[in-house]
Amino acid sequence: MISLEQLVAESVSLMGSVAEEKNITVSCEVPHDITVWADWQMLSTIIRNLLSNAIKFSPAGGSIGISARLTGDKKNKTAEVNIIDSGVGMESEVVSKLFHIDEHHSERVTADEKGTRLGLIICKDFIERDGGTIHAESQPGEGSKFIFTLETV
Repeated sequence: MISLEQLVAESVSLMGSVAEEKNITVSCEVPHDITVWADWQMLSTIIRNLLSNAIKFSPAGGSIGISARLTGDKKNKTAEVNIIDSGVGMESEVVSKLFHIDEHHSERVTADEKGTRLGLIICKDFIERDGGTIHAESQPGEGSKFIFTLETV
């Protein structure tokens, strides 16, 4: 059992200096009462990777929001986590290939960094091992939103 609020706060703290270097604001809205079934290390890796990507793909002065909410009914509650950035965004063709290992693609991002999507593929594997799902929504020039779900306690 993991306190989602505590894990997100720890991950944001670890990535804070990287965000500060680009003057990116990170805000969190994770209720204190959401507890999930997950492996701490895997979930920490997922949050840090998605946050790192949001920082990488956001321009200096951008913003990132991390939020969570409970979904489902009394018997089948899940936690939905959203990581939203004000970054460069992606075409729908790129979004459709994000989580597929057989699709090779390298994309130039802000500050001449490259993205290979390997971290996203690992995130998908970790989330699915914990019984969850992940997907992305994005528009060029409008940033990206990564949404994943996990089982709650």
